[in-house]
Amino acid sequence: MIDYEITDKITPEEYMELRRIVGWGEFPLEQAAKGLEGSFILICYRVGGKPVGLGRAVSDHGYVVYIADVIVIPEYQGQGLGREIMNALLDKIKESLKPGYRVMISLLAAKGKEGFYKKFDFVERPAENFGCGMHQWYEKPQQ
Repeated sequence: MIDYEITDKITPEEYMELRRIVGWGEFPLEQAAKGLEGSFILICYRVGGKPVGLGRAVSDHGYVVYIADVIVIPEYQGQGLGREIMNALLDKIKESLKPGYRVMISLLAAKGKEGFYKKFDFVERPAENFGCGMHQWYEKPQQ
């Protein structure tokens, strides 16, 4: 097992580098900083000070939590780090609830990664009672 340092902080530059490494879209650092500030839960796994994995969730602080990021850089994939990140996120979400409260935890799986999330009891959509998941990216044109 690799000895990870686990923190609740990541710089916008480190975050964008993780996104770049795994082939996700990039956006301005100012925007990344604002998004990171708005995180409900942020878990960063580091080796030698360098981020190698990240889990991040956002919440309305009522009944909705959205798992926004589960990132593991390629050289650390397949070693259980993604599972560790998901378990840590889910544990922190559950710990945040008052007795009798319930929460809807949502996410958008990358294509081909649905099976990973099914291991954590996420339901693939569409399903009998649920339509398909949908999303939209919008970029405001430069002035």
